[in-house]
Amino acid sequence: MLDSNLIFAVILGIIVLLVLILKFKIQAFIALLIASILVGIISGMNPVDIIKTMQDGMGNTLGFVAVVVGLGAMFGAILEYSGGAEALARYLLSKFGEKNASWALMLTGFFIAIPVFFDVAFIILVPLIYSLQRKTKKSLLLYGIPLLAGLAITHSFIPPTPGPVAVADILKADLGWVILFGFIAGVPAAIISGPLFAKYIGNKIHVKAPDLLKESSEVSSYPSVGLIIGIIGIPIVLIVLNTVLNSSLFSESLVSEDIKKWLQMIGHPFSALIIANLIAMYLLGIRRGVSGQSLLNITTKSMEPAGIIILLTGAGGVFKQMLVNTGVGEMMANYFTDVGVSVFVFAFVVAVLVRVLQGSATVAMITAAGICAPLLSVNVSEVDKALLVIVIASGASILSHVNDSGFWLVSKYLGLTEKQTFKSWTVMTTLLALVGFVTVNVISIFV
Repeated sequence: MLDSNLIFAVILGIIVLLVLILKFKIQAFIALLIASILVGIISGMNPVDIIKTMQDGMGNTLGFVAVVVGLGAMFGAILEYSGGAEALARYLLSKFGEKNASWALMLTGFFIAIPVFFDVAFIILVPLIYSLQRKTKKSLLLYGIPLLAGLAITHSFIPPTPGPVAVADILKADLGWVILFGFIAGVPAAIISGPLFAKYIGNKIHVKAPDLLKESSEVSSYPSVGLIIGIIGIPIVLIVLNTVLNSSLFSESLVSEDIKKWLQMIGHPFSALIIANLIAMYLLGIRRGVSGQSLLNITTKSMEPAGIIILLTGAGGVFKQMLVNTGVGEMMANYFTDVGVSVFVFAFVVAVLVRVLQGSATVAMITAAGICAPLLSVNVSEVDKALLVIVIASGASILSHVNDSGFWLVSKYLGLTEKQTFKSWTVMTTLLALVGFVTVNVISIFV
């Protein structure tokens, strides 16, 4: 049975969160903390317990997320500095040819956004799509949309990018399973919202390359593509290997317990990303003549964008913990079980609503995860938790419009009007979200 006081507390908390962000332009970090306190007060929680809950929620979340996001940011900065992103893009374009350039750009975005932040990766690679448009005279959208689709999918679906890492931690989902299902759900979403949609919209809207950026200057020597793919693959392979070998798929007779224990350490995201960072520093830095001081400067600067994501995730953990400790989560879980509403559907709708109302995909993911985490019972499988991460990521990716910084980034760099950005970028993000959500539901039938 629903407690009207607890329901009122949650609804008011969410309303206050959105009003603070939208009307008063208060940073989402402090807005989440204020909303959490409000939920605690209205639900009748002891004032001292409210502060204790905030400490627990922040500490329990940041213990994992801060390390992974920090290491991931450094890893991406080294790859960006070395020219690895451009090297991979140029290689794929040369192999696929001009005719299939949109597919090459989708793949480039898909792999580059694993270590590099979405906006940074897009700005690095945008000169390539400019030069392609000038060469072929076709619409810039034919090349820009597939690149953006690949970047957006990985940015939202595949760890160690911050969004899915944050959601996975709040839901206590295994990152290995999230990576696996992120790839499986991401491929059809990237294909449909990328090259297929780009071919359609490119025929409807012809856009020339704008003169906003100079062509990228030639790097004296790019690192080899095999090296870049190998370095990007190291943490992913180690994390997935740890998950699979320590799952019920492998019996103890096939893999000894000692090997599993070592793999649990080496394949943990902390160790996997430390190893990847050290290899990247040596092969892409020291061996290529980059000084230790330069590497220090590069990695230190990478911490700046990571900071806000870490704090936001911690605040999301506070919100989740408040819902758990007030008993709201258990009450809502029982209610949805009784009325037969799928947690997947609920999570998707919550993520969509927060995304559309306030714009930030990261805030939408963290808020939806905080609301949904208390709904998960103790017997929910690791697979279901991982799929729920992708559901939330899908909902938080939908319908990017004027309150999303990504909308204006795309509009500026592709030289689009607001109307053209709605017809291309906004539709692309909506296709991506819907295909991702449908794919996860299909996967859930078979696993």
